[in-house]
Amino acid sequence: MFKKLSIYAVAFFGALTILSSCEKEYEQIETIDDTKLTAYIERNKLQVTKDASGFYYQVVNPGTGENFKNTDSVLYHFVLKSLDGKSFYDTKTDADNIANLVGYADKIVLSRSVPAIRTTILALKPGGEATILLPSYLAFGRNGEPKLNVPSNEPLVVTLTTLEERSQPERDENLIKAFLERNGLNATRDVSGIYYIIDKPGTGAAINVQSTVYPYYTGRLLDGTEFDSNKADTTISFPLNGGVIQGWQKALPLIKEGGKMRIFIPSGLAYGSNAQSKIKMNAVLDFDVEVRKVVN
Repeated sequence: MFKKLSIYAVAFFGALTILSSCEKEYEQIETIDDTKLTAYIERNKLQVTKDASGFYYQVVNPGTGENFKNTDSVLYHFVLKSLDGKSFYDTKTDADNIANLVGYADKIVLSRSVPAIRTTILALKPGGEATILLPSYLAFGRNGEPKLNVPSNEPLVVTLTTLEERSQPERDENLIKAFLERNGLNATRDVSGIYYIIDKPGTGAAINVQSTVYPYYTGRLLDGTEFDSNKADTTISFPLNGGVIQGWQKALPLIKEGGKMRIFIPSGLAYGSNAQSKIKMNAVLDFDVEVRKVVN
């Protein structure tokens, strides 16, 4: 009996030692991170607010209108950097942003919740910008984040920008119209929200959602990045009913076999918030499509 008790006692005190060690390690990283962040603040002469959880933020531009509430929709993007200025992750592009309810706006990557983002958005209005100084234990901790190349125990500088638009369709519409104007293009708007330019209407078989099409195509982002292309392969085909994105389903019936068109597809009729290998979330797509053959 005494031997068993002594074994349990050893295990108990061993667990206490490990727990105490973890607590000390956590307290130590809090102190280390805060020392780094306060040095950064002093070096850059920032006027910051410290949240009770341990991060700092500065409203650079409050934006216009009313402050966001948890129940509001918000479109935003951010840039992540280390304190030494090396960039790890950047969503600040014309073809990409995050859209969510403010109350759920706490993700940098799907696996990690960062409430500092939501807290800071609540201090902003549409079109606002803030700098967040994020200690490592409120970011990715000692495991870091390999997807973003963030090392272990790395404090981060986050530049957070809320967009003026309140919805993704409004954002997409503005991006497409600005692109067309910038490039001197005259496109027609379909009721679905796509814009299109018909270069050649075609004279062959009509296209409907039950058709299978054999196309030549090139897909680009609005910044000109090409993400997919079939410029010569005559064997590639797609059934419009389930084989392509909705933007193609809306646009291709506007031409016939032998037709050629350019399509600007809002993100909601493309991949939406589901990022692809070369397509970030909520990206507007720009396609050149020539339908070589139609099978009905």
